[in-house]
Amino acid sequence: MNLVVALFIAIATTAVAVVAMLVVRRYAPEGSRFTDGDRASGVFGVLATGFSVLLGFIIFLAFTSYDEARAGAESEATIVAQQVQTAQFLPAPESATLTGELVCYARSVVGAEWDAVDSDTLGEQVNPWGVAMFRTISTVEPSTDAEQSAYDRWMDQTSDREQARVDRIHGAEGLIPLPLWLVLWIVCGILFVYLLFFADSGEGAVTQGVLMGSVTLVITLMMLLLVFFDHPHGDGVGRLKPTAMERTLELMDQQMRAADVSVSPPCDEHGRAG
Repeated sequence: MNLVVALFIAIATTAVAVVAMLVVRRYAPEGSRFTDGDRASGVFGVLATGFSVLLGFIIFLAFTSYDEARAGAESEATIVAQQVQTAQFLPAPESATLTGELVCYARSVVGAEWDAVDSDTLGEQVNPWGVAMFRTISTVEPSTDAEQSAYDRWMDQTSDREQARVDRIHGAEGLIPLPLWLVLWIVCGILFVYLLFFADSGEGAVTQGVLMGSVTLVITLMMLLLVFFDHPHGDGVGRLKPTAMERTLELMDQQMRAADVSVSPPCDEHGRAG
C-alpha cells in the first residue's frame, strides 16, 4: 500500500463516518440518546483506552519485527561481502567458484528473491545459490593452516548469513495472525456504533462532525500504520528495499578489482542461473 492509497483510505473512511454521524444526528433527540452523558463518556473512555493500549502494543511488536527485518538485510549484505574476502584464502579452483556463486547470491537477493518477497510468493524456498555454495564448499580439502582457518571462518559466516536471511524474510507473509485482526476490526466497529449514540440534534453539525471525524481519522491512521508494519516489503514510502545488498554488489566489484580477482558468475544480472 503506497502513501497515496493510504491517504485516500483515511480521507474516505473519515468522510463516511462523518456523513453517518450527521445523518443519525437529524433523527437523534436533543442531548443525545444517553440520559447520563458523564456515565456514557466514562464507558467510551474505557473502550477507547483498552483499544488504544492493545493497538499500541501490537504496533510496537510489529515495528520490532520490521526493524529486525531491516537489520537482517543489513547483516546479510555485510556477511556476503566478508565471505568474498574469506573465499580468496581457500584453495583453487573452489575459491573462484565460491566467489562467483557469492555474486550470484547477491544478485538473486536483489532481483528474483526480493521480487518473490514483495509478492508474498517466496514461501519456504531456499536461495539456490546458498545450496550451490554448500555443494562447492563440501568439496574443499584444506591443506594449509591458512586454508583451514579460512574454511572454518567460511562455515561460521555461512551460519550467520542464513540467520540474517531468516530475519530479513520472516515478515514477508504477514506478522499479525487473523484472529488478532478480527478482534481489532470488531472493536473498531463497536467504537463506531457507540459514537453514533452521541449524536445530538441540539449541537451544531460542525461539532458533531469533528467529534466523529477526529476519532475515526486517528483510528484509521493507526490501523494503516499496523498494515504497513505487517508487510514491511514492497513498494511505497518506508518499505524495505534491497539497498544494502545493492551496495554490497558494488563493494564486491571494487574488492575484486583491487585484489585483481577475475570471476565469471554463472548467472545473469537478476541472479538466475545462466
